[in-house]
Amino acid sequence: MSHWIELNVGPVHPSTHGIYRFRVKLNEETVEDVDITIGYLHRNAEKICELSYYANNTIYFDRMDYIDAMNMELAYLRAAETLMGMEVPERAQWIRMIMAELSRIAARMVGIGALGLDLGMLTPFFHTFHEREKIQNIFVEASGGRQEVNYMSIGGVYQDFNDTIIEEIKEFISGFKGKLEEIVKMYLDSEVFWQRNQGTGILEPEVALDYGVTGPMLRASGIAYDVRKDSPYLFYDKVNFDVPVTNTKDNLGRFLLKAEELRQSIKIIEQCLAKLPDGPFFNPKAKKSAMLLLKGQGDVFTRVESESGEYGVFIRGDGGLKPYRIHARSPSFKNLAVVPVMARGGLIADLIATIASTDAVAGEVDR
Repeated sequence: MSHWIELNVGPVHPSTHGIYRFRVKLNEETVEDVDITIGYLHRNAEKICELSYYANNTIYFDRMDYIDAMNMELAYLRAAETLMGMEVPERAQWIRMIMAELSRIAARMVGIGALGLDLGMLTPFFHTFHEREKIQNIFVEASGGRQEVNYMSIGGVYQDFNDTIIEEIKEFISGFKGKLEEIVKMYLDSEVFWQRNQGTGILEPEVALDYGVTGPMLRASGIAYDVRKDSPYLFYDKVNFDVPVTNTKDNLGRFLLKAEELRQSIKIIEQCLAKLPDGPFFNPKAKKSAMLLLKGQGDVFTRVESESGEYGVFIRGDGGLKPYRIHARSPSFKNLAVVPVMARGGLIADLIATIASTDAVAGEVDR
């Protein structure tokens, strides 16, 4: 005889990775269904952007996926620059690539560290955040900001790389290679980690496609889709890197794939530093004194590969100083939506690990 109860996980539960409410229907400890409620953090960022000048909107994208702010900026600026026909100097594009990959690593450190906390493993969290702090220091040197950096701008970046920044990046990369393997080993040496992740949170590839899942969740289900490869932007087509895939389709596979992607990000940054040319870091046509006078007309949609997956930005310009319409395509929204499918039939404890594997960020979902 079955006895089912309804359990609320969230909206302030620490393991929901944001302000979400997971209403879980349980038969003893087995999950029968999950209903997700979002909107607790809604900030109306897209509409606010339509009330502001093009150049001022970068800060609102910083605050969507606030863990991966550089890639949020990049997606918006690519759309705005395409709309305006604004060219970005070559040096600035290489700098953007470096910062985008550093941001990806920093965001991934948060996700991997939080996964450890959810499983009762405190030590890896300290190690991941220690590495993230080194990247935050690089961001401070370049922009003055730690998290919502507002570093990129229409036409380039606000400040060029100096010798100090370049040396800090090289020093970080040199030390991070070994540190990453040490962090991964902490997890893989834990029997609890294997029991909680192997064979749990199964996501079949056809289900992932139906839900619009992208990023490491899709690649861990065997589909090698990465915007940087399939629709290259900046100079991603001029560097060598692999798109890892795994067919395990479970939480363990997603973890291992994310670790391999960090190794690929290191390779990309090293190549960018070697190829970084001299030249301007800002298009002189986009004079800082006249940034508020920039105009755009037409419809544009651009996308980037953020830490969570395909992040797209649509802008409609009517020829004025402010965008007529802005909309963001959020990977976290799609990735979070498939959690009920992955959770059904599993244990309530498995749900916690599955939620952690999505790396969803509430600010991007409730934009």
